Amino acid sequence: MTSTHAGAARLRIGQVAARVGVTTRTIRYYEERGLLAADPAHLKGAHRLYGEADIARLRELIRLRDLLGLSLEEIATLVDSEEACAALRDQWAESLSEPERTRILDTAIAHLERQLELIQGRQHTLAELAGELARKLRSMQSRRAALRPQSSPQQR
Repeated sequence: MTSTHAGAARLRIGQVAARVGVTTRTIRYYEERGLLAADPAHLKGAHRLYGEADIARLRELIRLRDLLGLSLEEIATLVDSEEACAALRDQWAESLSEPERTRILDTAIAHLERQLELIQGRQHTLAELAGELARKLRSMQSRRAALRPQSSPQQR
């Protein structure tokens, strides 16, 4: 069952969960953690309805979680920084003064540096793991090569 709010379809939590491919518990947990904003007009005991912006944000949260393996706190930092940059883009479009644009750029740079730091930290962790696995693989390949030739598993 969907309703309309200002002409836009609004979906219940189960419909959103099915559409995005997560559980309703995941959505509620993200709301509890402040990653997905609760509807201020939502009445306790009433069904929470979600719009396209909520669904887009949820998809982005899931993408960051799955793609980068980030913690919820790290995801919140990335998403909050991205939203802040979007607001700064709006301010930039409205601003004509050079000092104001300088302030906007300085703030945006700080947000992007924070995002890049998180991603590079994840890259470093993944590179360490890849290096560890590559060393193990080389070690096992060396051990295997040192063994006397035996019948291969295909010949058995």
